[in-house]
Amino acid sequence: MPAPTIAGQQRHGPEALRFLSGVFFADRRAESVAVVGSLHTIFQSTAFEVARNLTLFFVVVMWLGVAFWVHRDARRRIGDPWLGATATLLGLVPLAGPLAYLLFRPPETLADVKARRAELRALERHLLRPRPQCPVCRAGIEPSYLVCPVCTTQLKKPCGHCSAPLEPLWQACPYCATPVAKRLELAETDLDAALTAEAALATGNRGSRARRVGAS
Repeated sequence: MPAPTIAGQQRHGPEALRFLSGVFFADRRAESVAVVGSLHTIFQSTAFEVARNLTLFFVVVMWLGVAFWVHRDARRRIGDPWLGATATLLGLVPLAGPLAYLLFRPPETLADVKARRAELRALERHLLRPRPQCPVCRAGIEPSYLVCPVCTTQLKKPCGHCSAPLEPLWQACPYCATPVAKRLELAETDLDAALTAEAALATGNRGSRARRVGAS
């Protein structure tokens, strides 16, 4: 098979190989130049500039948003202003700063700590509050007891309608809205009758003693 020729000249052996390699590399260089030219055209186009500017804008907005979130979260979790400012500056470091803050931030917010402390104080007050006792035998009682279960002392009066325990100063039952004024009036009447009977008894005793003294 004859070797390729240019301008009517036949080439043999190494010359033919060099010719073919030169033609191949020339074609590759032409293709590379065409690709570079097309890329240059794309990079210089208006669409590429708009897409690049939008991408940079969203990246900056995301960076500032993450930094602002770190600042807000640090104010909710850190009471020391210097540590809060340090956390805010750490949030300005792209990627690594917010990740480091998430790893080392306090697990509770200041509001959670305050609420937990308030609950602990309320529980301590409840535990330290003395338990109600019977005024006679000093046995432990509950606020709903009507009588002492140990010495059977009457502690509270039951409501005439719902039988709920009533405090001495209540004017109405808080459970069924039944007024207790009648009960108080009856109690006052009974007290007056008892006092009158006791006074009459005392007067009779003094009269009998006087008669005895006169008879002697």
